Amino acid sequence: FPLEDTDIRLCGGTVGAILTCPLEVVKTRLQSSSITLCISEVHLSTVNGASVSRVAPPGPLHCLRLILEKEGPRSLFRGLGPNLIGVAPSRAIYFAAYSSSKERLNCVFEPDSTQVHMTSAGIAGFTAITATNPIWLIKTRLQLDARKRGERRMNAFECVRRVYQTDGLRGFYRGMSASYAGISETVIHFVIYESIKRRLLEAKAATHMDGAEDTAKDASDFVGMMLAAATSKTCATSIAYPHEVIRTRLREEGTKYRSFFQSLSLVIREESYRALYRGLTTHLVRQIPNTAIMMCTYEFVVYLLDG
Repeated sequence: FPLEDTDIRLCGGTVGAILTCPLEVVKTRLQSSSITLCISEVHLSTVNGASVSRVAPPGPLHCLRLILEKEGPRSLFRGLGPNLIGVAPSRAIYFAAYSSSKERLNCVFEPDSTQVHMTSAGIAGFTAITATNPIWLIKTRLQLDARKRGERRMNAFECVRRVYQTDGLRGFYRGMSASYAGISETVIHFVIYESIKRRLLEAKAATHMDGAEDTAKDASDFVGMMLAAATSKTCATSIAYPHEVIRTRLREEGTKYRSFFQSLSLVIREESYRALYRGLTTHLVRQIPNTAIMMCTYEFVVYLLDG
């Protein structure tokens, strides 16, 4: 895309990152292994004689209240700095790679086919993940840095130093295997999105019985694109969400989680399959509006540039 296109689309991503940062922090806390410590502390009163009743992990609102009570409102914006730094290059790399791959693959496969969309989304996801993983690792570490009111908080530079001192350069790429597994979410999202978009365009074309080509877009077209993006993202996220939990576990400091499949097996064995979906509701509330707005903006800018 031209530079102007990228600049316009990334403004929306930056604003969205700021507004949804508290939801991101809550989601990350729910995904982490430290949530078990929170459970044991909050539900200590459930001990009855020699037996302890089994309790469910705290929900998003409960987790939000704990953060506000123990750490203060500022903690809801932990990791915002790396998020703002990372959102621009990540989105730019992703959409540039997706557009470029799609253009080239259209010359190899059937133009705008499912195969083209899947391959393009996979290439774009792989490229963006490889380039920006260190930024997201720092963001996750900062979001998991739960310190009580008054305690000195770790900043991004200190976090970078600690990661390097502990694991060297390899430490900045922890969780990348889970991110690669998450490419499936991107592929599913774009395949469903392109399919819905194509059906919407076909339905609009069918309404013009006079055969005249109608290239103008109205408000209903962009509402349809937003609904298509929201629907496709909901489906993709629900299917591929476990990789998010595994990625957070791999990025924890001093973690016992070493690889994607080892972590997956360990979480299931120690906490059951339900643990793989902790924070899903919060993630959907945060991600779906962002994705809908981003994709609608993407389509609108492409329409303006083509026009």
